[in-house]
Amino acid sequence: MFIKNKRVTLLSYWTSRYLLTLMIGLLIISFISALWIRHTTLENRLEMIEFMAEEMVNRITDVSIPGIPPDERVPNFAEDRFRIRDMNPSMYIINTDGEVISSNLPLEQREQSTFSELINEKEEIRKFTSAKNNKDYYAVKKKIEIDDELVGWVLMVESKDKLTMVKQEYGQLAILIVGLALLGWWAIYFLSRRLAHPIKQVAEAAKQVQSGNYEINLSDHIKEKEVYELVSSFKQMAGRLEQLEKTRTELLAGVTHELKTPVTSISGLLQAVNDGIVTGQEAEEFIRMALVETSKMKTMVGDLLAFNSFAVDAVPVKISQLDIDNFMKDFLAQWYAIQEQTDIVIKIHLLHKEVMISVDLIRLQQIMTNLLTNAEQAISGTGEITISLSEKEQYVSVIVKDSGSGIPPEEQELIFERFFRGENKKYGIRGLGLGLPLSKMMAQSIKGNLHLVESTEKGTSFEVLLRKEG
Repeated sequence: MFIKNKRVTLLSYWTSRYLLTLMIGLLIISFISALWIRHTTLENRLEMIEFMAEEMVNRITDVSIPGIPPDERVPNFAEDRFRIRDMNPSMYIINTDGEVISSNLPLEQREQSTFSELINEKEEIRKFTSAKNNKDYYAVKKKIEIDDELVGWVLMVESKDKLTMVKQEYGQLAILIVGLALLGWWAIYFLSRRLAHPIKQVAEAAKQVQSGNYEINLSDHIKEKEVYELVSSFKQMAGRLEQLEKTRTELLAGVTHELKTPVTSISGLLQAVNDGIVTGQEAEEFIRMALVETSKMKTMVGDLLAFNSFAVDAVPVKISQLDIDNFMKDFLAQWYAIQEQTDIVIKIHLLHKEVMISVDLIRLQQIMTNLLTNAEQAISGTGEITISLSEKEQYVSVIVKDSGSGIPPEEQELIFERFFRGENKKYGIRGLGLGLPLSKMMAQSIKGNLHLVESTEKGTSFEVLLRKEG
């Protein structure tokens, strides 16, 4: 009983199928080659018999005695140098009436019935079927002329079976075919084994990674480009997963801490008020501080819920058309209105013309708020934030650049990972590390994008791409 979808090794799969294909191909080649050898052998032997007949005519016409030579003048083909291996054609010397005058066969074995028909044919080589044994024969005839007068014929007859008998050639062909089959099987076995070995190692390494062990050892000495890229990509992926696993563990602890801290603060502050440890104006201050912590925790939980909603594509997007210059002016006006006293200067370079974009107004405001908030947090003391607008084919580019200390190179690949918080923010600024990941998801939800342009010690630049109208 056959098992459906049964898994087989790469080595077995390719070796068996290649061998099957090779054998079918070699059988077809063998059949065609055998037919070709048979045909070529037939033609060559007929040419040889024709040559023997011409030689016999020459010997007869060279005899000084006029007329047709007697039997003793006929050469003994058993000893003749023209004898062909496994073939001894019947030779007849016939007069113009079709009567056999001489032959290399005993009298009782001579054929006479068909010769008159054969010598009347125009073709020098004729195929016919014997009435006695129903076998195919070939007859080759040559004229005997003395002084330009036809005096008879030299007729040589041989069976088709003997003319096409090629034991030695078939044996050589069989050896060649078997040799090619063995060589082909060995070659595909060796190549498949060479190909399967690194793939098998990658499969074993994948199981190792699945179990949580990222210490994998894969060889880099691979000549095949595709296999090398597979192994190299897997090693990079494994390294990346190891880094992300470490980061995930660290960030989970950080997120837990970030959520636990305001809860602890609120609990302590309210407990102090409830127990009467603080009263009057001081109690009101404690309550105000508890409300601030509550607001912070509410913001973090809101970010977490928003991120989860975007992750499962559960937030509807309302696309509308608006002018990017007017949007930026209104947004900065609102931003300045809610900001406390700050030493950070914001500069903006507008398009100074009407360019309509297709966006969700609320999502774009959230993206710009997150970028400006991050830019402010990256600047210690006084600094500058520059917003530059430009057109890029079907997009409008918005670049937000700050004069902060920049993002360390080892952290730049992780800034869009959920819950990731850099070393500069981890202990100084509260948050869940969802600002940039959430902003990127919102940008993509409105058919745009958000990415890091560059980050050095002189500052960091982010670019938001917004699709134009239409």
